[in-house]
Amino acid sequence: MAFWGKFLPFGSSKKEKGSNGQIATLADKTNAVTPKTKFGKELRKEFLFDEKYLNLNHGSFGTYPKAVRTALRRYQDQAESHPDNFIRYEYPPMLDDRRQILADLLHAPVETIVLLLNATTGINIVLRDLNFKDGDVIVYFDTIYGACEKVIMYMAETTPVEAVKVEYVYPLSDSELVDRFRAVITKLQEEGKNPRVAVFDTVASMPGVKMPYEELGKACRGLNVLSFVDGAHGVGQRDLNLTELDFDFFVSNCHKWLYTPRACAVFYVPERNQSLIRSTLPTSHGFMPKSPKKKILNPFPENNKSYFVNMFEFTGTCDNSAFLCIADAMKWRESLGGEAAIREYCIDLAQKAGKRVAEILGTQVIENAEGTLGQCSMTNVDLPIKFEEVQKIVEEAGKVIDNVDLQYKVRDWMTMRLVKQHNTFLALGFYNGVWFVRLSATVYLDMDDFEWAGKVLLEECERVQKGEFLEWIEPQEK
Repeated sequence: MAFWGKFLPFGSSKKEKGSNGQIATLADKTNAVTPKTKFGKELRKEFLFDEKYLNLNHGSFGTYPKAVRTALRRYQDQAESHPDNFIRYEYPPMLDDRRQILADLLHAPVETIVLLLNATTGINIVLRDLNFKDGDVIVYFDTIYGACEKVIMYMAETTPVEAVKVEYVYPLSDSELVDRFRAVITKLQEEGKNPRVAVFDTVASMPGVKMPYEELGKACRGLNVLSFVDGAHGVGQRDLNLTELDFDFFVSNCHKWLYTPRACAVFYVPERNQSLIRSTLPTSHGFMPKSPKKKILNPFPENNKSYFVNMFEFTGTCDNSAFLCIADAMKWRESLGGEAAIREYCIDLAQKAGKRVAEILGTQVIENAEGTLGQCSMTNVDLPIKFEEVQKIVEEAGKVIDNVDLQYKVRDWMTMRLVKQHNTFLALGFYNGVWFVRLSATVYLDMDDFEWAGKVLLEECERVQKGEFLEWIEPQEK
């Protein structure tokens, strides 16, 4: 791959120079990763898990291998060995190098790529910087990530913008989803409103399904709406060419599917839109007022980078070692066979695991007729618990609980059991009247793990049907 010559990974004995010529030593060859030929449980020893813990929820917070942890510690040691020298002079060119790695991975100009802590931060930055006016509308989708919806709600509370949701229930076809989006935009425009920006996912979170982000992006361009893609589950899971996709804004976590440490995310803004991004979150030294009464000095060394790139280089003092680990995570992924091999394994495992767990539970996978929802590293399976039967159990026990609260009580009781009794975690949710489980397939898991998960879930569902969750519900007051 072309970008390997542009950085020095943890297996290199060379050294990386800062902008002042100082030397920043990288890892030596003793930490090089031995090439792997097999995915699955054999790889778990490369990670930091407790040997008794089975991580079945990679999609929420991700994790990273020991080799990347070694690199992380080394970068932290470099910083602490001479903090000012590292932060002011050595770190910036190293950061530029990692930006180039991601630019190559995402097929985007490096001038459009910066790093930040997480996807939610990127959502906040764009929506807070767009300077909404009366008549403007943020359009978003029914399966939006909860924190992102709350950002939109906050904007609607504090600015003139209106929030409108595209309503639907999975499973439905990609074309139907795009048609519903078009219909919402057209209706708003006919009402004289200005649908300013549409927020949608590459892969939604709960349920974890691939969205037709390619077609939604095209629809936005045709309808004169800014496309803002929450790709939290995008990088490392989908093959993305941002130049061809031509989104107006894109943000994606690297600490989920790219195996970097937390917190690390990539933020893409094409040059045509960079003037819309006036400030980082928080605002820091890179910000320059449009009409300052006097010149405001930046205490960091001058450079010839764009305003956009320079803003994100320093956004307040924090440990940005995870950003530098992008190089090491990519090297480790290459040792497994590279991006295509990882994607193929994870997507295939997710699809097979979903079918097998559905067989064990006697239920079904959440999938549309075209099979497009499952073209990702996650799959979703209904649990064999009927809501009406659970309600009856509560009533017969003489207890009272709101229907929405009941959804959460059962979910939380089961997830607590999974953690405390089975030493694992599975993402459970309630969707379209049914409790379901989201399964995350990744390189250190195999079918045996999901066979076990299916049996554990069946056992816990039977406990729910026996009413054991009632211990979490207060009795009715008389």
